Amino acid sequence: MRSLRTGLSLASLLATLGTLLLTAPAAHAADTPLRDLGTAKGKVIGTAVTGSKLTGTYGDIAGAQFSSLTPGNAMKWGSVEPTQGSFNWAEADQIVNFAEAHGQQVRGHTLVWHSQNPSWLTNGSWTPAQLSTLLNDHIATEVGRYKGRLAAWDVVNEPFNEDGTYRSTLWYNGLGSGYIAQALTAARAADPAAKLYINDYNVEGVNAKSTALYNLVKSLKAQGVPIDGVGLQAHLVLGQVPATLQQNIQRFADLGVDVAITELDIRMALPADSTKLAQQKADYKAVTAACVAVTRCVNLTVWGFADSDSWVDSTFPGYGAATPYDANYAPKPAYYGIAEALGGTTTPPPTGACSAAYSVPSQWNTGFTGNVTISCSGASLSSWKVTWTYGAGQQITQAWNATCAQSGAAVSCTNASYNGTVPDGGSVTFGFNANWSGSNPVPTVTLG
Repeated sequence: MRSLRTGLSLASLLATLGTLLLTAPAAHAADTPLRDLGTAKGKVIGTAVTGSKLTGTYGDIAGAQFSSLTPGNAMKWGSVEPTQGSFNWAEADQIVNFAEAHGQQVRGHTLVWHSQNPSWLTNGSWTPAQLSTLLNDHIATEVGRYKGRLAAWDVVNEPFNEDGTYRSTLWYNGLGSGYIAQALTAARAADPAAKLYINDYNVEGVNAKSTALYNLVKSLKAQGVPIDGVGLQAHLVLGQVPATLQQNIQRFADLGVDVAITELDIRMALPADSTKLAQQKADYKAVTAACVAVTRCVNLTVWGFADSDSWVDSTFPGYGAATPYDANYAPKPAYYGIAEALGGTTTPPPTGACSAAYSVPSQWNTGFTGNVTISCSGASLSSWKVTWTYGAGQQITQAWNATCAQSGAAVSCTNASYNGTVPDGGSVTFGFNANWSGSNPVPTVTLG
């Protein structure tokens, strides 16, 4: 049982306020959603998604801002057929159903790839005939399941090495380069209406790898193999948008195929700062503008829209902040870069429109009660997260109206499910109890 509180006056215990500048969320981003700006330019604007996250703020943004969804992992071979002959369509179905409910296209990803295959497939000893049957059957089953419901498929993913030679894979080693034509032909038979693509990375500019892809598409077209488009993944590095991007898009279009930017993100060395974010905005704007400039560039898809959901941080240590939204689902300058390239007039929220204040309304010899109030004037929030670092060993013991975690001196608190929204002119408050010993200096609250 804790000690009785002393009779110290409230005034002597109040802490100074720590403030936090927050960015307004998607509702206060561009006046027109990206999907509508894209439609006006004849472009489909998409994002990769995870099915289980399509609720709350994540689901709201995914549904409102984008006209196309790509399953990030749910349609890959290892996800849908983890055991031979045993299928799991749950997440893939969830994404397709969500898209149909929100008037969106779905881009299937991906049928034939060297990665994320089930162990039974990669560890098998297959004859060429057996491998060919597995390929045909898988495509017939998956494409056939969604016949008439998907706009496009990334049929073959990442077939080339950087020098333009064919990548050594289960498929190439077992069937030769003909596996690509075989896969495309099987996909056309399974769904004659879906657009069929070959997708790869580091093929955004004119180089050896993109020229190999160009020559492959040209050859497939000459042979009468069904091929409708090429996907340029566009996993880019800050400040390194290829100068030949538009030229490269155009040369593929001139072959008579569509082009899609399929997996766009632009990573930066962490931490992010205003200079890097400004460069990222310019880069996103440049990529979008290159697509807008070529009629047959039909789709621009970001690979996840929020930094908290990006693959980059775990794959490229020291890099991150690669997407158009921050970890709290608030639009970054990159978002406005996309919108501006699509002809949108953007009105970023005023700086400092939302703030957070830390206070200590009561304190006793071994503990204290703290509050943080988040308020907005001139903007609103649909979610929030605040962090701070204690300077004298304080330790939170319980919290209410927020989910708080502490590691060492570092504290991170996010909204509860029921109080993430802070309206313009409104506020929310959460509280906590904590232990202290010796002193209780007030921390500075910062953006998580």
